[in-house]
Amino acid sequence: MPEKTTSIDYVMEAASGPHFSGLHLNARFLPSSRSPSSSLLADSASALKQPFVIGVSGGTASGKTTVCDMIIQQLHDHRVVLVNQDSFYRGLTAEESERAHEYNFDHPDAFDTEQMLECVEKLKQGNPVHLPIYDFKNHRRCSESFRQVNASDVIILEGILVFHDQRVRDLMNMKIFVDTDADVRLARRIRRDTVERGRDVNSVLEQYAKFVKPAFDDFVLPSKKYADVIIPRGGDNHVAIDLIVQHIRTKLGQHDLCKIYPNIYVIQTTFQIRGMHTLIRDREISKHDFVFYSDRLIRLVVEHGLGHLPFTEMQVVTPTGSVYSGVDFCKKLCGVSIVRSGESMENALRACCKGIKIGKILIHRDGDNGQQLIYEKLPKDISERHVLLLDPVLATGNSANQAIELLIQKGVPESYIIFLNLISAPEGIHCVSKRFPSVKIVTSEIDVALNEEYRVIPGLGEFGDRYFGTDD
Repeated sequence: MPEKTTSIDYVMEAASGPHFSGLHLNARFLPSSRSPSSSLLADSASALKQPFVIGVSGGTASGKTTVCDMIIQQLHDHRVVLVNQDSFYRGLTAEESERAHEYNFDHPDAFDTEQMLECVEKLKQGNPVHLPIYDFKNHRRCSESFRQVNASDVIILEGILVFHDQRVRDLMNMKIFVDTDADVRLARRIRRDTVERGRDVNSVLEQYAKFVKPAFDDFVLPSKKYADVIIPRGGDNHVAIDLIVQHIRTKLGQHDLCKIYPNIYVIQTTFQIRGMHTLIRDREISKHDFVFYSDRLIRLVVEHGLGHLPFTEMQVVTPTGSVYSGVDFCKKLCGVSIVRSGESMENALRACCKGIKIGKILIHRDGDNGQQLIYEKLPKDISERHVLLLDPVLATGNSANQAIELLIQKGVPESYIIFLNLISAPEGIHCVSKRFPSVKIVTSEIDVALNEEYRVIPGLGEFGDRYFGTDD
C-alpha cells in the first residue's frame, strides 16, 4: 500500500463506520437499564452475531486493494472496515534503514503478526482499535499518528501474507486469493514503487528478483491452498466479486434494520456521502465547513424523502412538440421542525418545495426523557397535508414519538408522516418503528448505538450547537 493517499482516499479509509444501514451492537455500547428502549434492544441484540471477517491475499500488486474497494463499494448498506497488513510492518532501526535494500519486506518476520492478531480479535469483539501508520519512505511507523477503527459489520484483512499464520486464518469467515499474472504484477509494482514511493527502477527490479519473487514462491503462493475463493484477474473479474458480495449479504441479512422494519429508508451511500459524513463527524472541523457539508447531506435526505410522497400521472408537451408522460408532485405538503436542531433542515426543504408551510414543535429533552411538550405552532389545515418531520439526529426516539403523537392528535394520518434525519441510532429506530410502524424514517446513516448518556455513538456531538455556533 502506498504511504500517502489522496485526500478523498484518506477520508474514505479513515471513515470506519457504513457504508450504512446495517447494524452491529455490542455490550459496551448498550444503554443502561434506565433506557426506555433497552427491552427492545434485548430482543434484537440476541440475534446479532460477530462481524464477518474476510481475508484477501495474493501476490504483490495483484489487485488486492482494488478487489477490497469493489467489495466495500457494493456493501454500501453495511459497516465495513479495511485493515491492511502493511500497517503492521516492523519499524527498522537506524542501522537497518541504511541497508533497507538488503531487508526482506516480503518475509513473514517483517510483520508484527501478534499485534495484527490482537487488533482483529478486538474488532471481532466489537471494540475500537488504533491501527499503526507505516512510513514507507523512512521504513518505520509514525510514532505520533494512528488510525482509529470502530466496530463494524464486515472486517476486511488485506495483505500478501494474511493466510500464512493459522491463528489469523482461524479468525476469518471467508478467505479470498487474488490470482494475477506475474508479469502484470511486476509492471504494477514498478509503477507503484517509482511513482508513489520515490524509488528508481533498478532498485525495484533488484528487490523483486532478490526478495519479492522468492518470498512469493515460498510463502504467498503456498497459502493459496487455504483460500475459499480464488479470483483470477483481480478487479477485472466483476462476476466473482458480485458473487462474493451476494454471499456476504446473505450472511449479514439478519443485521439489517431495513429488513426488520420496512418503513426504514437509508439513502444509498457513495464515497462523496461517506466523505461528507467523515468531515461533519470530525470535531476539529470549522463551523463554516460543518454547516456547508451538513447542508449538502440534508439536501440529499430531503430529496430522498420527497421521493416517498404520492404522485399523480400527467402529460406535458415539450418544446419539440412531443408529448412527455410524467408525474405531478404532491401539492399538500407541510414541514415540521423539532426545535431547535430541526430548524437546520428548513432551508433545504424550502429550496426543494417552493412556498412550503413549516410548523414548529419544541420538546423538553432533559429531565423528562424528551417527553414534555413546551410549544407547538402548526398550520390549521395540517390534517389535510403530508408532513415532513425534521430532526437531524434520531437518538432515543422519545422526542420523535412525542412529536408524531402530537401530529396524529391534530388529525394527520400516521402514514402521511415522513421523518427525515441525518443519523439514527438503532435504539431510536426500534422505539419509533415499534410504536408507529406506518411512519417512514429516511436517514443517511445508522450509527452503532447509544452510550449511557444517551448520546449517539460514534455520532457527531450536539448538532444544534455545532450548526448554529453556540458550542463555544
